[in-house]
Amino acid sequence: MALPVPGYSPSFKRPPEILRLRRKRARSQGPAASASRELPPEPAPRRAALAAGLPLRPFPAAAGRGGGGPAPRNPFARLDNRPRAPAERPEARAAFLDSKQENDLQWEESLPEKTTVAELLETPHISFLESDTPSSESTELPVDWSIKTRLLFTSSQPFTWADHLKAQEEAQGLVQHCRATEVTLPRSIKDPKLSTELRCAFQQSLVYWLHPAMSWLPLFPRIGADRKFAGKTSPWSHDETLQHVLMSDWSVSFTSLYNLLKTKLCPYFYVCTYQFTVLFRAAGLAGSDVITALISPTTRGLREAMKNEGIEFSLPLIEENCHKKREYGTSLGQEDQAVSDEDEEESFSWLEEMGVQDKIKKPDVLSLKLRKEKHEVQMDHRPESVVLVKGISTFTLLNFLISCKSLVATSGAQAGLPPTLLSPVAFRGATMQMLKARSVNVKTQALSGYKDQFSLEITGPVMPHAVHSMTTLLRSSQSGSFSAGLYPHEPTAVFNICPPVDKILDKEAVHKELTNCGLHPKALEQLSQMPLLGKSSLRNVEMNDYICNWRS
Repeated sequence: MALPVPGYSPSFKRPPEILRLRRKRARSQGPAASASRELPPEPAPRRAALAAGLPLRPFPAAAGRGGGGPAPRNPFARLDNRPRAPAERPEARAAFLDSKQENDLQWEESLPEKTTVAELLETPHISFLESDTPSSESTELPVDWSIKTRLLFTSSQPFTWADHLKAQEEAQGLVQHCRATEVTLPRSIKDPKLSTELRCAFQQSLVYWLHPAMSWLPLFPRIGADRKFAGKTSPWSHDETLQHVLMSDWSVSFTSLYNLLKTKLCPYFYVCTYQFTVLFRAAGLAGSDVITALISPTTRGLREAMKNEGIEFSLPLIEENCHKKREYGTSLGQEDQAVSDEDEEESFSWLEEMGVQDKIKKPDVLSLKLRKEKHEVQMDHRPESVVLVKGISTFTLLNFLISCKSLVATSGAQAGLPPTLLSPVAFRGATMQMLKARSVNVKTQALSGYKDQFSLEITGPVMPHAVHSMTTLLRSSQSGSFSAGLYPHEPTAVFNICPPVDKILDKEAVHKELTNCGLHPKALEQLSQMPLLGKSSLRNVEMNDYICNWRS
């Protein structure tokens, strides 16, 4: 302990406290003390004027300082040194606290129930800036082609049925997945924890297939994941022979997936590179009668390389914007403002008729080309850069991706690592993987005290069919009442755009052709619908009494 120093006062450490005490002392002396203070002497001119009986305006300084007005506040004083408010009466204070507590509880009850405060703040469907109104109300959800990184389900009923599966239930669930067994649960399960059928179906819905598979590396997501790869062992990064072996195996797996898709034994799959993601869909899905592939985001360099390889593609969002602007007679936007050389030539033809073409500086071919390239580059890495490939061109795209050198990073944490292949069904060289599930039970405050709140968290690359399977299971296990927060991988949200359709498909014929694709008939029915979400994706689902309200 430090020894006291003679002549030292600890109060010197806190001059604001001394100022507060002086102000308090001045207030306690009352108005008489301020009136008894000696006023400053009047200036000579004012004394002469007063002696002559002339009317004078109040002296400015007297009103502010010597006239008993409020003293100017010290700008260097702390905020907590302001004069204290008078003490409240105990009964008024109690009434205020009771009303405030009631308002807080009402606000808390109006929010979706979450496991923790952190979960509540980061849940995407809670917005304090915009009004989140339900986008739709129905018994089924719209199709969502984005990949989710996390699902968070909350319910007033426990999720204990999802914990600690028995060895027999786990094995049965894996067999059901490999054999594409169709499981139909009752509308409501009285005791979900004792339902072996439910627990096996839950295990079945967690399975997905991946290539390549390195247990020490997070192979999804790949875009912007260099930090997750940093410090991880990657023996292939400086070994060209090993890189060649990895790419050779990857090419075989990629080709196997495409062949399954072509024969309608695989409904869809994803190719996840470090720069973009590709979604391949079988004919009959998303309202298309041919195989389709969506690539997002793209760059001008990638699009030029695809053109050079003879791949026919379109830019659906750009073309849609052009059509809308032409329909309403508005000017073209920056994204679709690339003017051709022929149009530019025609725009200067009227100058020749007036005979002033020599006085106007005409842009040369190089300037026109640079302007066009500028507009094309402006949409790079944006959702508007999404590319659609259809029909036989998807096979050309397959060969292009296999031989594309820029598909694999040459430097950085992901150097030499082939893209990630994700599929709902098995394919050559694939590894069976499981989504991670975790249930949490917490106590939340309510008007009547505390109540139990239950949550189930699913993490991993959650594909569209898995979202459908999970919501179907919870519809039965939670008696048709639960809420869900869905966290999409943002670069894949644009896969929900509605592609141009040449003809309306026969749904019965589509389902018959895709019977062996490995999906539940209800999931297949959902994925065959036309996408409605555009550039957004599902972020919140509220189910009450088997009726869904969803937000995007």
